[in-house]
Amino acid sequence: MYPMIKIEGVRHAYKTATGPLPVLDGLELELDEGGFVAVVGPSGCGKATLLRMIAGLE
Repeated sequence: MYPMIKIEGVRHAYKTATGPLPVLDGLELELDEGGFVAVVGPSGCGKATLLRMIAGLE
């Protein structure tokens, strides 16, 4: 079976006045159909950015 969502080596940074702020660096993830996942971490670690990227909004 192939994963429903597969992410390999994702990197993302936001531009700031002091330079780029990396929020994702080399992220890898595989999600199977019907599976569950929880994305947890401290504020500002890239959780919402990851979900926005999966949805095609970033």
